[in-house]
Amino acid sequence: MKTALVCGGAGFIGHHLARKLKSEGYKVVVVDIKDQNEYCESDTFCDDYHKLDLARQTAWYYLDFTYGSKIDEIYQLAADMGGAGYVFTGENDFNIMRNSGLINLNCVEFAVKWAAKVFYSSSACMYPSHNQEDPTNPNCGEDTAYPANPDSEYGWEKLFSERLYLAAARNCGLDVRVGRFHNIFGPEGTWDGGKEKAPAAMCRKAVEAKDNMPVWGPGTQTRSFLYIDECLEAVTRLMKSEFTEPVNIGSDEMISINDLARMSLDLADKKSVEIVNIDGPVGVMGRCSDNNLIKQQLGWEPSMPLVDGMRKTFKWIKEQMQ
Repeated sequence: MKTALVCGGAGFIGHHLARKLKSEGYKVVVVDIKDQNEYCESDTFCDDYHKLDLARQTAWYYLDFTYGSKIDEIYQLAADMGGAGYVFTGENDFNIMRNSGLINLNCVEFAVKWAAKVFYSSSACMYPSHNQEDPTNPNCGEDTAYPANPDSEYGWEKLFSERLYLAAARNCGLDVRVGRFHNIFGPEGTWDGGKEKAPAAMCRKAVEAKDNMPVWGPGTQTRSFLYIDECLEAVTRLMKSEFTEPVNIGSDEMISINDLARMSLDLADKKSVEIVNIDGPVGVMGRCSDNNLIKQQLGWEPSMPLVDGMRKTFKWIKEQMQ
């Protein structure tokens, strides 16, 4: 039985991943700064749970004492993050860079010590903003990362940490895989409070909507969104592969934010509700996963249409609100 350490395992992607690993026969150790995930019992998604601040080195010394070299794989998803309302206001830049940077500096040090294989969850936010100004034709190919120009401090930290892990691979023999997530969504995630991502926010707003529905920005900005089950399949395939360069994990089905809002209203059976575009944090004007490399290297591409994932997510959020 392999032992997997899931950092940030009480988060949205983290707890889904921990549950999947446990179902595949892993001993799963979850660490997170918060209490256990509110949407599942601890014994259904992990074997051991530790509430620890991974930005503090003392947390890693505790894990070293408790497990040490028994840890075979590390899935590093822990980060100070959120949706556009958290990342793009500029009010959280220092915390985002400091907290996430310290987590990754600690993780790479102990991963080398334990000789553990690592999956690092990077983000599409590390791509240059100047390649994402045209909402109809964004360029997010893996080879476009440089010259670097991320649109946020969140993206800069992700870029730094990618280089940190890859440097450890070159200099210390660390076995690492890097996946650049593109807007992962689905049930059992944050849907209010300011840290929710666009699909969850749209579902919530659609349930609440009466005469109109507010949407940040012009609504012409585009994104792609990947359902959680598809994301987990890509992560596990990447970890089993021999491919060691950063690769996109996302959908190439691009949609405008206003069309995403309209999709949510259709699911709510509120076709007469008017979309009202208001001022708010937007980020880049266009972003969509370029899946050429992952198709070539892993033989994988997502198969679920966006509307099917949104339908599942809408149903779950509506139940939570009721």
